[in-house]
Amino acid sequence: MRFDIAKSGSGLTYEIRNIVAVADKLREYGKTITWENIGDPIAKGETIPSWMKDVLIEIMSEDISYGYSPTKGVNETREYLAEQVTNRGNYKLGMDDIIFFNGLGDAIARAYSAIRIDARIIMPEPTYSTHLLAEIHHASFPPNTYRMNPYHNWHPDIAELERKVKSHNTIVGALVINPDNPTGFVYPVKTLEKVVSIAREYDLFLVVDETYRNIIYNSQETALLCDIIGDVPAISMKGISKEFPWPGARCGWIEVYNADKDETFARYISAILSQKMAEVCSTTLPQMAIPRIMSHPEYGKYLESRNRHYEKLSNIAFNILKDVPYIVVNRTNGAFYMTVVFNEAVLNGRQKIPIDEPAVRDYVESIMSDKIEHDKRFVYYLLAATGVCLVPLTSFFTALPGFRLTLLEKDVGKFEETVQIIADNIVKYIESFK
Repeated sequence: MRFDIAKSGSGLTYEIRNIVAVADKLREYGKTITWENIGDPIAKGETIPSWMKDVLIEIMSEDISYGYSPTKGVNETREYLAEQVTNRGNYKLGMDDIIFFNGLGDAIARAYSAIRIDARIIMPEPTYSTHLLAEIHHASFPPNTYRMNPYHNWHPDIAELERKVKSHNTIVGALVINPDNPTGFVYPVKTLEKVVSIAREYDLFLVVDETYRNIIYNSQETALLCDIIGDVPAISMKGISKEFPWPGARCGWIEVYNADKDETFARYISAILSQKMAEVCSTTLPQMAIPRIMSHPEYGKYLESRNRHYEKLSNIAFNILKDVPYIVVNRTNGAFYMTVVFNEAVLNGRQKIPIDEPAVRDYVESIMSDKIEHDKRFVYYLLAATGVCLVPLTSFFTALPGFRLTLLEKDVGKFEETVQIIADNIVKYIESFK
């Protein structure tokens, strides 16, 4: 090429999927893999109920489901979703305040790319990789973050958030993920209200990822953005991938709040919409399914059943891991992930888990450099020795070493066995070379 055409990246990898290549190589050596790296309920054995399939079959019989939808999304679906917000009584949302995308990954990419290169969104730490990579790629610099505290049940450091917002004029917005990925933390209403207050005081807009808004358990309570936003400009991000669940549909949307109250924010939303127009529209059939599935008499019972399952697995995992030395673990109360943190300085570059197969051992040790993160080293050894595939916590842009697992396994006995394998090998790994 005449010159280097690639935009400079961050050097980061999407480890949630990157580790799949390592696991697939181990499968060639005959290793059976237990996939705990990605939040795909279908891959973990989720069965789509027959009533939901019947709804989709009915829609497929309608010719309109094969055509383009309006650029912002199917009108009837946007009307339905706007009514759901308005009926809560705290904010009147119109259908034109909703824009559909091909999955939240698409919405996230367009939302961040529409921001000026010198304007930044402050993010929780650790944070979900898709938000992180989109923010870094739009500016080509690491983001500002506010810490989630594992020693305080993953509560966010609101004082740090306010301090950084006050001292960095380039910060124009703040991200909240509620319930949180990767930690499973559910924001108390008062904490959300404080974040809104900070945004109002320092003239910010908010991005609140509410993907897991209906996956909350262990008697936790929170609020939706529409309940507390008041007059602050904001975007709520929602989707069906985890909730129906239908990740292959690639169907998500944003709800825009208070664009009429801030001209600058309105221009920003217009820039997002302009990008969407170039794509014409998002997939039609999944959009058409949303009101029919969400209003179905079985839908509420379906969500309750899934949440009971996640609650059960959350407590199984917590009860196994809470007494394991060398780690900090909090009970997961939302979404379907659990994040475990290693205590400070317990990891080093010399610890190992015995691997019986010489070829597997040689392969894994060949791909680990001296500069590999300590938690990633543990994850690779665990994968090679046991077949359990986790995600290292440092891949979520944090210095905290640890790992994330899912609560998606349908076989409760297998899940308990998997968590016990993790627990046993934590001790084995760390005590191999203190």
